[in-house]
Amino acid sequence: MPNVLARLSGTGARLKEITHLLTNEFLAAKNENDCSIKEHIGHLSDLESLHEGRIDDFLNRKEILRAADMSDAGTNTADHNQKNTGGLITDFINKRNRFVSRLESLDDDTQHFQAMHPRLRIRMRPVDMACFTAEHDDHHLASISE
Repeated sequence: MPNVLARLSGTGARLKEITHLLTNEFLAAKNENDCSIKEHIGHLSDLESLHEGRIDDFLNRKEILRAADMSDAGTNTADHNQKNTGGLITDFINKRNRFVSRLESLDDDTQHFQAMHPRLRIRMRPVDMACFTAEHDDHHLASISE
């Protein structure tokens, strides 16, 4: 878990590093079928409530973790391109710090509890869910860098 927590904690710093020299116009520009950089950042922030909810699912010993909204309705209606990039990143970092703190505070029994991921159809422990979240972060960081 410590290695995964380090990855999760580092996403905000990586977002800052990637974006700090870019103009607002560039950050809000969209490629053909992709999101803008601001929309990627907003999406990561928007999903933190899902991750927090899944911690609750583990704590409440749910058999199946809550499902993500695959239509991404929250991000699609949030108009992240109109927001300040620094504010988007700060919001993400604050939410992510809470998520990481909650993962760190899980007791051993909860750390070993397994629940079914609803889309992947595999059983996950909190560390597996955290790793899946870090991989999702990396996907968006790669898209932003591209």
